[in-house]
Amino acid sequence: MLNMSQPGYSKYERGERDIPTAILIQLARLYNTSIDYLLGETNNPNRYE
Repeated sequence: MLNMSQPGYSKYERGERDIPTAILIQLARLYNTSIDYLLGETNNPNRYE
């Protein structure tokens, strides 16, 4: 879905690499949540309109 390898994604999860903005946007759309929620900046998972 993200057009990337599992080892590449794993580096994001482990904090070895910063997640590019384009990937954050794709993840937010995939999980129907906000980027702030994915980054831990809010406890509100709802997307902003």
